[in-house]
Amino acid sequence: MTEQVMAAIDGSQFSEGVCDYAAWASAALAAPLTFLHVVDNHPQTAEADLSGTIGLGSREHLLEELASLDERRAKIAQEQGRLMLKAAVDRTRVDGAEAPACRQRNGTLVETLLELEQDIRLLVIGKRGETAHRASEHLGSNLERVVRGMHRPILMVAGEFVRPERVMIAFDGSKTTRSGVELLAKSPLFQGIACHVVMAGADTGDHRSQLEWALDTLREAGHEAEGDIRAGEVEDVLRDHSQTHAIDMVVMGAYGHSRIRHLLVGSTTTSVLRRSNIPVLLLR
Repeated sequence: MTEQVMAAIDGSQFSEGVCDYAAWASAALAAPLTFLHVVDNHPQTAEADLSGTIGLGSREHLLEELASLDERRAKIAQEQGRLMLKAAVDRTRVDGAEAPACRQRNGTLVETLLELEQDIRLLVIGKRGETAHRASEHLGSNLERVVRGMHRPILMVAGEFVRPERVMIAFDGSKTTRSGVELLAKSPLFQGIACHVVMAGADTGDHRSQLEWALDTLREAGHEAEGDIRAGEVEDVLRDHSQTHAIDMVVMGAYGHSRIRHLLVGSTTTSVLRRSNIPVLLLR
């Protein structure tokens, strides 16, 4: 099967942005677009405490009622999902996407995406799901589990669609971020987009040499590119550069250097995802 841009949608505030960024990525990559909705049916019956003084007959009746209620909930969730998928298709057709596909699955989002991983070229997903708290710095548990489990590029959407004109890559000279620079240089997703390469740390000869390699790689591929080395915590440096230069998208690796390298999702990566109000493309 051809690798596709897959957009995971639900009833969250981020779904429209997910649709629009997925349509943009699908067109730029000339890759098929598929919308995915997962119905996560957790049986309610097992959670009910029907022990104690309730008579056997009453208890059986309540179990039957709860089972019937679960079935009705499942049907409603499936129908809501079908309506969401239809709305997503209609929205992206307005954006010019050609015949996006739809898939509805039962189960958990994480398990479903892992099953479909070989078909995915890029996953587009919202910062939080529909049941998550709305606090601005909350990171959806589904998103974090997906990032930990998948080995495909993941575009986290944090708001409404803005066509990227300036993208910033968090660069530390590691293998992952060097691969990220090479991906930016050659990917049609970033054609015509200005690239900013940002390093956090001391302005040493080694860092300067690594930065020059990154800038040369991007410029040789035809990109307008500029670099910055700043002392400070990684997250602070990235945030300051992003705000100062009106960055539209952040690109970073799920791995980091030194103290955060032992984590599958480094603490810096998690913090950037949590606080970002622009999309973040995670590379693995």
